[in-house]
Amino acid sequence: MKNTILITGCSSGIGFDCALKFRQKGWHVIASCRNIEDTTLLASRHGFDAVQIDYEKPNTIRTGLNKTLELTGGKLDVLFNNGAYAIPAAVEDLPTDALRAIFEANFFGWHTLTKLVLPVMFEQKSGRIIQNSSVLGFAAMRFRGAYVASKFALEGLTDTMRLELRGSGVHVILIEPGPIRTKIRENALLQFNKWIIWGKTRQEFIYKNRLIPRLSIKDPNKDLFELPVSSVSEAVWCASIAKRPRARYRVTWATTFMMLAKRLFPSWLIDVISRRY
Repeated sequence: MKNTILITGCSSGIGFDCALKFRQKGWHVIASCRNIEDTTLLASRHGFDAVQIDYEKPNTIRTGLNKTLELTGGKLDVLFNNGAYAIPAAVEDLPTDALRAIFEANFFGWHTLTKLVLPVMFEQKSGRIIQNSSVLGFAAMRFRGAYVASKFALEGLTDTMRLELRGSGVHVILIEPGPIRTKIRENALLQFNKWIIWGKTRQEFIYKNRLIPRLSIKDPNKDLFELPVSSVSEAVWCASIAKRPRARYRVTWATTFMMLAKRLFPSWLIDVISRRY
């Protein structure tokens, strides 16, 4: 019987590339998207078994997992929690409802799906929960407060789960990408326009002259340390097949550098580095 994996956020970027990679390796891939149109496209154009899972809609989480288990005969070897978005803005300009929304999509929905998957893996006495975090899961940067907060929370919850699930046969693993070429900027601009009223704010100049133009570039220049989505897919693959998977898989030099800097440098120096990046 084929190994099975459920991947969320497969409409593009990391999720889609992971789905392709695992299928090429002979796994039975269940690819999910938050929008039913993207789910249909995955099935019709790319031939995936696809289900709808929108982390902000708990009913789709339950029905999506139920359909997944029907397709896999009740078995699931790996869950890759991946779908997420950013709301770029200074914390002072973030509506509280925007924080609630991003936590639903980037944190609470992941927890709901994970809780539903765990009994299946406990019954199997094996399984892997792989969480797609970020360098921003342990290192803060300006104008990314909502995303940073959701990823810091994810890292804390995942570390706790790893301690609690020891001996159960279920491994809980963090992937920590740095700059990766995806549609996160394009999606972030949509969220910015939805939530942020930036005219006459203290940060108006930065929003108008730096943040919005940067998010609006359709094909931005490669960021320092930026890698393609395949580098994340490779880390997810290694985490899925390793006999003794690591707690964290860091992707890009930016992630490794910031991890070392957090351990070695004082906070004031970390702040200088983060402000200048």
